[in-house]
Amino acid sequence: MIRFARLALMLAVLAAVPSASARAQAEGPKAPAALALGSALPMGDVAMKNVDGREVTLAGSAGKKGTLVIFLCNHCPWVKLWQPRIADVGNAALRQGFGVVAVNGNDPADYPEDEFPVMVQRAKEVGYRFAYAVDATSDVARAFGATKTPEAFLFDASGRLVYHGAIDDNAKDAKAVKSRWLANALAAVAAGKPVKVAESKALGCTIKFREKQAD
Repeated sequence: MIRFARLALMLAVLAAVPSASARAQAEGPKAPAALALGSALPMGDVAMKNVDGREVTLAGSAGKKGTLVIFLCNHCPWVKLWQPRIADVGNAALRQGFGVVAVNGNDPADYPEDEFPVMVQRAKEVGYRFAYAVDATSDVARAFGATKTPEAFLFDASGRLVYHGAIDDNAKDAKAVKSRWLANALAAVAAGKPVKVAESKALGCTIKFREKQAD
């Protein structure tokens, strides 16, 4: 009788402990690890649909001075606050000889505002002169370890990551910005100098990763 009681107690304890798969499901997917400084540009040959209707790749968009990749979307309030500065910095980078690609890795099923037609409209409204492309599987975002919109990754001419993080230190008030991290990093790379602040904390909305390839 005592043995049966002990067995019943053990079974009850085991039933109360969730399995590893159950814990993972409850906790949700883990955020991907961000690229380390010095890492090579990943997923360079993946074709992505640009707002002009053509396909672009990160490798094919690389500039002589380097490549700037910014993860964006349409719906995020943080992106909207930074949009004018993103346009200014990105357009200036193009003139300096950098390749610039903005990437939308969000699943529009979560936010219809992130649909491609709105991307086209937004790029015109804000004045993006650089590519704004769809990451149709979110795999490009995953490969970068991007988790926020906006989130910037700057690679030098050799294709190595030299800056990762936010646009600057004040999303809400452009006039109150004290540290223009991305613009300063671009200026340093363009001048052949080391980037003084190579990492900052990206602030924004979480990327809404797709679970499967879009049709």
